[in-house]
Amino acid sequence: MASVGAYLRELRERRGLSLDEIARVSRVGTPYLEALEADRFSALPAPVFTRGFVRAYCQALGEPPDEALARYDGRDGAPVAKPTTAATPAHDPHQNSEPRSRSAVLVSFVLLVVLGMALVAVALMTQPAREERRAISAPPPEIRRPTPLVAAPPLSPAPPLTDRVAAPATPPATPPLLTTPQSPPAPAAVAPDAGRQTPPPAPLPDLQAATAGLSSPYRLVARVSEPTWIRVRMEDGGSTEETVPAGGVREWVSNRPFILTVGNAGGVALELNGRALPMLGARGAVISRIVLPSP
Repeated sequence: MASVGAYLRELRERRGLSLDEIARVSRVGTPYLEALEADRFSALPAPVFTRGFVRAYCQALGEPPDEALARYDGRDGAPVAKPTTAATPAHDPHQNSEPRSRSAVLVSFVLLVVLGMALVAVALMTQPAREERRAISAPPPEIRRPTPLVAAPPLSPAPPLTDRVAAPATPPATPPLLTTPQSPPAPAAVAPDAGRQTPPPAPLPDLQAATAGLSSPYRLVARVSEPTWIRVRMEDGGSTEETVPAGGVREWVSNRPFILTVGNAGGVALELNGRALPMLGARGAVISRIVLPSP
């Protein structure tokens, strides 16, 4: 009866396969397969591992391993192969390296996926609690109390137009006027008392005729020949007053009639819109609140 090595070699050659192809399918090293076909059992590992090689060899050929194992064990009178020493490891160290590496990569990937899902779940579970703590720790909004309304004091009525501008407390002194021996000295030009409600004199007929037909704006010019105190009130309620020296010229412009007070009527000549007006009175005469142009 053929030995186990011859039996295996015959099966392989019958199928037209090489040792390298058997080694690639069975994952048994080619040196071990060569030693098995040559019945060099001393180059093979322990019998338990050699039986595994025989099984892998037969499976690669698609043959049942019973006949080959029986020939290896010497059941049909063949000598039992008793290898003396185990020179090499029981199996090829590269036999299971590739499946193990793939399994390790797959397991690592699964663990990473599970860990990521766990982290996402923990974050979703703790987010409402963080928002609740933040809402509790936030200070309540400040409530602003409405400011109480304080009633304003009643406004006092405005004084009438004629009393808004007060006369000076002390009327300005005017220099003594030159007089002739036949006439008594004229009194000094003084400002009328603002506190006294003195009615204005009746307008003169010659002033009405002299200012007839004039239209605004009005331009009033005063040419002073003797020192004269003059006060002029204009449209905005404001007034100007001063003692104009001899030879002085003053000018005022307004859209409404002027209210004029003169302390020395004979010492001033007036012009309204370029039209000369008649003298308002004699030297030293005080003329109060003359309206120009006359109504």
